[in-house]
Amino acid sequence: MRWAVLEPSRAWCGRPRGAGGAAAMEVETWTNSINQANKKALLTWAKETGINLVQINGQRRYGGPPPGWVGDPPPAGTEVFIGKLPQDMYENTLIPLFQSVGTLYEFRLMMTFSGLNRGFAYAKYGTQRAAKEAIAAFHNFSVREGCAIVVCRSTEKRELSVDGLAASVSRQELEAVLRRVTAGVLSVTLHPSPGQQRAQLALLKFSSHHAAAMAKKTLMEGNMRLGGAAIKVDWLTPNLKQKLQSLEEKPSPSWVQSAKHPGLPKQVTPSPVLHNALEHLNTLCRSQYLGPPLFLTRCVQANPNGWLRFWCQVVIPGCPMPFTGFTWVQDGPGRSGHEEAKVAVALQVLRMLGFQLR
Repeated sequence: MRWAVLEPSRAWCGRPRGAGGAAAMEVETWTNSINQANKKALLTWAKETGINLVQINGQRRYGGPPPGWVGDPPPAGTEVFIGKLPQDMYENTLIPLFQSVGTLYEFRLMMTFSGLNRGFAYAKYGTQRAAKEAIAAFHNFSVREGCAIVVCRSTEKRELSVDGLAASVSRQELEAVLRRVTAGVLSVTLHPSPGQQRAQLALLKFSSHHAAAMAKKTLMEGNMRLGGAAIKVDWLTPNLKQKLQSLEEKPSPSWVQSAKHPGLPKQVTPSPVLHNALEHLNTLCRSQYLGPPLFLTRCVQANPNGWLRFWCQVVIPGCPMPFTGFTWVQDGPGRSGHEEAKVAVALQVLRMLGFQLR
């Protein structure tokens, strides 16, 4: 096996000479002078063992998969986090130590541009049992006098949220873009953005934490745009996941949907009676001394075929509880989606109050 360590200082080699080039050379000389003895020991160990290390985007990696690995990557729960590492310690010490309790699938050491490590690493084992044994054996283990390290189960985040996608972007289009610029995408789902009107939020699931982290970095640095809109990329949080689930729930029992399946738009031709629903509801409220109805509408989903899903609430002063639910509409002639939603919800409220339009 060949060995390759891509040193951060090499990124300066291609810079032009002159004032900037001289400064780059000074930085390169400085970084090469740091921790020379341990860097040489790492080089010697790697050549003797044939270990292949590759540094990309601030982390140096072994394996993933290692030589001779057969089968799928290990499941969740096989990676451990290693913290409080001495910054001048490298893989020639760490990999043999963590391999002593089980087969390593991958080892990732976080690096600074100077060639020192950032004080933490990740070790992924072939089995969950080996990961547990590593925690039991090495948590609070002294790798050097006065240097006890922290070893615990890694959270292994594998899901990203991408907010701000244009409503016209389809799942197939997004998947095609992602597969061109990232790796390890397992699934893509689209949801209405909880924070932006007429925008979508995508949930991306990856095969590993490493794949998700690299995708996050690529998408954030690439200033990617889809459908003309700038996007925001972040780890999927439990709060956001819960919020999205609540948006996808069926309407409250206090709401009666006109469609048989509330999650799907019902394609019907609007009638004059339907468009008079607002006037009828206002008339009914006046005649019963209930007070004028107040409409609250919010677009929570926009489909490429033009259908809009609205959350709606109607507050009538004389009624003890507001009317709340969801409805699907399309922009009408000379009327916005919000106006169409008001018409649809007015019809539903009239039906619930026992008023029949003829």
